[in-house]
Amino acid sequence: MERKAVLTGRKRLLSILKKDAYMKKRITLASGRTSDFYIDVRKVHLTPEGLSLIVKLIWPLIKKARVSAVGGPTSGADPIVAGICLAAYRAKIKLNGFFVRKEPKGHGRCQMVEGPEIPKGSKVVIIDDVATSGGSLIKTIKVLQSIGLKVVLAVTVVDRQEGAKEALLERGVPLLSLFKKSDFLAED
Repeated sequence: MERKAVLTGRKRLLSILKKDAYMKKRITLASGRTSDFYIDVRKVHLTPEGLSLIVKLIWPLIKKARVSAVGGPTSGADPIVAGICLAAYRAKIKLNGFFVRKEPKGHGRCQMVEGPEIPKGSKVVIIDDVATSGGSLIKTIKVLQSIGLKVVLAVTVVDRQEGAKEALLERGVPLLSLFKKSDFLAED
């Protein structure tokens, strides 16, 4: 029954992403590359149903990883991280969240990583909404490693299949994705 619910949830999420987030248009990506399509996951992960489906599909991957914390680059990961932390709390599993800034905050403690303190040596999972070349995830990995954390897994809603998986694997971090570029090009 649970597997059927996951498959149904996956199919529903893909349908919503195709309808509300996928655009066929020429656009410049964060990596600087140009593309003839864009997938704006924020249009989905900032809705109740979209976030609920994403968390339902990502939570089992995080739970299986047995980590202390989950986080990612702000702002693509923020809603998903909050949802995963809520799922962990409901399952009575201790899991903290964090986000990594693009630049250190210019006041206060001037930190790059925000959230509860995570002890050095802790294993963490990073999340992002979309991965292209892996640049923002690699930057996140470097920041986390610089404060003594071990990134054991990266998870993304969509892998554009443009080198992120390979780039992360070179750094010893496997990348799992709910969907790939090919899922958006396939007909239902």
